Amino acid sequence: MAAERLKLYGYWRSSAAYRVRIALNLKGLPYEILPVHLTENGGMQHTDAYRKINPQEMIPVLIDGERVIRQSIAIVEYLEEAYEGGTKLLPTAIRDRARVRCLAQIVACDIHPLGNLRVLQYLEREFNTPQVERERWAQHWIREGFAAFEQLLADNPSTGQFCEGDEPTLADVCLVPQVYNARRWSVDMTPFPTIVRIDAECAKVPAFANARPENQPDAPKA
Repeated sequence: MAAERLKLYGYWRSSAAYRVRIALNLKGLPYEILPVHLTENGGMQHTDAYRKINPQEMIPVLIDGERVIRQSIAIVEYLEEAYEGGTKLLPTAIRDRARVRCLAQIVACDIHPLGNLRVLQYLEREFNTPQVERERWAQHWIREGFAAFEQLLADNPSTGQFCEGDEPTLADVCLVPQVYNARRWSVDMTPFPTIVRIDAECAKVPAFANARPENQPDAPKA
């Protein structure tokens, strides 16, 4: 399939949107960012106009011609299946694909949802949870998830330069934004040396570097 100008609804600091930016860059696909500010004026994601695009009132959303794809993992797998070229984000072997999906889902299903904006806002709004306790909540679930992720990397011979072998995959696409979140929440990364090493390898790849939050057009200017 020849790529039209893809459009990505996202937010500079959203780790789910960050995943999709990395994947688009690795696939070598041009795209336009349509910023959705998640906190300004109560959050653009809650407007009637955006709700028509995504009834969940969440980002990211990818627009590919008449196709509207929601949920970051679904978007990344769509890009992998719809467009040839660039980095192969899922391995060929069934066993390897299963491992990559397992690692990706530890982040996307088990770590990230517990510390995302709407959960933290709910804790504040409904339970008057102070900022320091919301931070401890986010830190706890990142540490829990990373402990398992680290063990699965360190104990498996398939781990190479990246999470699976020596090319980045969907697992790395999910891991790097979560490491960004961990550092943002001041999580001590010392217990996770393999994660830290792989994150450093990814940082050398332009597709990852160009997707970093501070490099986005809607990021606050210094």
